[in-house]
Amino acid sequence: MPVRVNINPLHWENDFFGQNSARLELEGDLPLSEALTQPYTLWQVKVPADRVEALDALSEQGFQLVEGEADLTIAIKNTERQPGVRIAREAQIPALRDAAAQAFSQSRFRAPWFEPADSGRFYAQWIENAVRGTFDHQCLVACDEQGALQGFVSMREVDGDMRIGLLAVLPGAQGCGVGQRLLLAAADWGRVRQLAHLRVATQLSNLTAMRLYLRSGARLESTAYWFYRKVP
Repeated sequence: MPVRVNINPLHWENDFFGQNSARLELEGDLPLSEALTQPYTLWQVKVPADRVEALDALSEQGFQLVEGEADLTIAIKNTERQPGVRIAREAQIPALRDAAAQAFSQSRFRAPWFEPADSGRFYAQWIENAVRGTFDHQCLVACDEQGALQGFVSMREVDGDMRIGLLAVLPGAQGCGVGQRLLLAAADWGRVRQLAHLRVATQLSNLTAMRLYLRSGARLESTAYWFYRKVP
């Protein structure tokens, strides 16, 4: 059966990256080959891992695998405030931008599909927006006894659940339980708002994050693959 798609122009991303990109949504009205005649220079599509026919069709059209992604869910139960975790302040934005740029430099916004610095720049802007309460609703930070930044997590409320946007631990604080404290603090943020589930997506290659979520009782909901096709 031919794969049919819809075209979703990525206006915000295109303005931010200076791209001419669109995302293909499966189960649409257009045959894939017809959709690809539109004048976009970068095509993106996220495909559930079990959609073998779509994966094959995309490969035949020159799409390349960018990364795998897992969606996980944790039931929010009894939680409590975590020591050393506080709401981020605007004065911390420069440090948070630097930390996010380093932590997420190898996301799906990396070269060769984007410019080398684009991934870091994108996530630096994301965490700044989270501190200001735009897109994500809140950013929490973990700091040591001297007030030095150890890590951060951003959250938003979506359809009666909470979703983690970004969670990262700085290199010098890894292996000290900071990620666990941030995750528990995020869950407490959801409990206070009477939200039932914490949802998060992470790269399949990010074994540290996967282990953290599974160790915390996460259930694997789905897996998918991101594919891109760049037109010269």
